Amino acid sequence: MISLEQARAIVAATRAKGRDMGLNPLTVVILDAGGHLVAVEREDGSGYGRPDIAEGKAAGALAMGVSSRKLGDMAADRPQFMAALSAAWSGKLIPAAGGVLIRDGAGVLLGAVGVTGDLSDNDEEAALAGIEAAGLAAG
Repeated sequence: MISLEQARAIVAATRAKGRDMGLNPLTVVILDAGGHLVAVEREDGSGYGRPDIAEGKAAGALAMGVSSRKLGDMAADRPQFMAALSAAWSGKLIPAAGGVLIRDGAGVLLGAVGVTGDLSDNDEEAALAGIEAAGLAAG
């Protein structure tokens, strides 16, 4: 399981990357491997619905075992399947880049990060930087 210290390090580094990139205000959510909320930060100016979006990106990645970018690709190929999954999971599945699995050095799944606030590709780039800065691995 991901520790609170690790989660905070990912959140801080993700936000720092967003500032370095000049992104819109970000919201970052960290879930443990069981899908439980560990940390959430919503930057000033980030919309009130952003925590739900970030959590949906992270939760979808955990539930399916792939990044939310891959879920977006799956949604394009099989929209009915993805709509059914979203309904089954009470909307906790956002198939857009920005949800990334977090693993330790041995490849053990620790949890997932979900980032939202800018273009999905930028959200994902910030998430990846956060994971790396915390000394963990994505995927």
